[in-house]
Amino acid sequence: MTSTSAAIEAVSIGKDFGNFTALDNVSMQIDAGEFVTFLGPSGSGKTTLLMILAGFEASTRGALLVDGFDRTDSPAEARGFGMVFQGYALFPHMSVADNIAFPLKVQKRPSAEIRARVAEMIDLVGLSGHAHKKPSGLSGGQQQRVALARALAYEPPVLLLDEPFSALDKNLRGQMQDEMRRIHAQMGTTFVFVTHDQSEALALSSRIAIFDHGTLQQIATPSNVYERPANRFVAEFLGDINVFPARFDAGTAHLDATRIDLPMPIPTGATHLAVRPENMTLLAAEAPGALPCRVVDRVYMGATSRLHLQALASQTSIVLDHPTASLPAIAEPGREIWVHWAPSVSLIF
Repeated sequence: MTSTSAAIEAVSIGKDFGNFTALDNVSMQIDAGEFVTFLGPSGSGKTTLLMILAGFEASTRGALLVDGFDRTDSPAEARGFGMVFQGYALFPHMSVADNIAFPLKVQKRPSAEIRARVAEMIDLVGLSGHAHKKPSGLSGGQQQRVALARALAYEPPVLLLDEPFSALDKNLRGQMQDEMRRIHAQMGTTFVFVTHDQSEALALSSRIAIFDHGTLQQIATPSNVYERPANRFVAEFLGDINVFPARFDAGTAHLDATRIDLPMPIPTGATHLAVRPENMTLLAAEAPGALPCRVVDRVYMGATSRLHLQALASQTSIVLDHPTASLPAIAEPGREIWVHWAPSVSLIF
């Protein structure tokens, strides 16, 4: 199965609601066939930008190009983008087949073509045997599959998805993420996805755009935004991270009395060093570059245990997940322990 796809370019997009700036000078390029996720906290501007892409909101400033053509002022129906809403928006009185066929009938496609396309889409989303059912007879995950099939049925160049899995439970979300990856790979359509779920963004995306207070903080591959965040906001928003006040000079970070020789350049004005918890190891004895800590609490989480530590000198709180089976006996509340990490995984802010 093949589908059309389109490239999108946002050029200095701004959006004001009265005196409130929801988007401020946002520019990005989305290549044809990409899966780009807009990620950020509530009120960060990610959904506003999605609505501008869809044509449901007009931008206050800037331009929107689709395959190089200016579509800034084009109405939603002229853009021809597909849309999957948070609440599914299925017609309750129509069967699965009729819901999927609806946009094709609006386009006045031939009946034989509609039947073939509906059957193809039902097979694509794994709903064979459910074509005759009404939405009320389907589970939440099945309803979401119908909404996805309907949006893809007429082969839109871009599919916009507004937090489509937010109403699903954790296990079902995981299943739908697997289905979404498969469908995107099979269709080749440009997907633009909005979520506030960090793990979902990491699992699905070819690139992630992270927003805060209406500004684009970083757009990059999942591995780059996680391992090399552009700033402290991105680092702290995307997963757990430990941030230490530090003094820097001549390629060395000083964390209290601990010296860490760094292999990367130190930006001017740097004040903090950060480390992801999974990059830290526990030591029972002092070693060069290791930070002395006290165990505050230990939380059993099954395969892993979460340790809450406190740096002895700075009193900085530290969180660290460790496999329960290999947790050292010294990792008991009240005991002194050392944490160590490879200098190359340090992040400097």
